[in-house]
Amino acid sequence: MAVIVALGAFLMTLAGGWTAQRVTDRRHLVLGLAGGLMLGVVGLDLLPEALHAAGEEVFGVPLALLLFVAGFLVAHVVERLLAVRQAAHGAEEGARVPEVGLTAAAAMVGHSLADGVALGAAFQVGGGMGVAVALAVITHDFADGFNTYTLTSLYGNARHKAQLMLLADAVAPVVGAASTLLFTLPEEPLGAYLGFFGGVLLYLAAAEILPEAHHRHPALSTLLCTVGGVAGIWLVVGLAE
Repeated sequence: MAVIVALGAFLMTLAGGWTAQRVTDRRHLVLGLAGGLMLGVVGLDLLPEALHAAGEEVFGVPLALLLFVAGFLVAHVVERLLAVRQAAHGAEEGARVPEVGLTAAAAMVGHSLADGVALGAAFQVGGGMGVAVALAVITHDFADGFNTYTLTSLYGNARHKAQLMLLADAVAPVVGAASTLLFTLPEEPLGAYLGFFGGVLLYLAAAEILPEAHHRHPALSTLLCTVGGVAGIWLVVGLAE
């Protein structure tokens, strides 16, 4: 059952990526929406789940929050190192680093893989839990596909690379769900991963996606897309409860 549901997530991910490709003439709106979706996923979905799953404290701070900050810093350091390396090879200052986009998209694929594992584990617990997790996974995988394609293409990668990363992101939850036929991922490592990934995602949204969205088109419509993205994730989370 988990694998069958994961096939629905596969289709929703492709639908999200297809939507991102089709609205390139409104790029600022796409980026504004992507930033809102990413912010909503981090604040309303990933962090609460991470705090619940990896609840232990390290020197007075929840482990999930420490890893959240670590993820943010790692994303920043990696981007700066790649930018310095590219500048040393003659690239213009401020130019996008394609490797950053591919790394970010790979992180999205890893997140989708974890979604599939969580989906399979939920069905092992019981049908009711499985249905609740299935609703959350399928609905927010549209946002995952949208963001995966947007992140890859934003950093100057060729369209075929963005499409390959989108396909990998779509296949990942199916692979993750199928893997639970062989093993179950413990709750605490999953929570730790979600905290770290949330930090990476927040950095990309706050430092890259949203500034780019408003750089040339500081329009009210762009801002509304961002707010709408957050509200959409809130709705998804509420329906999944």
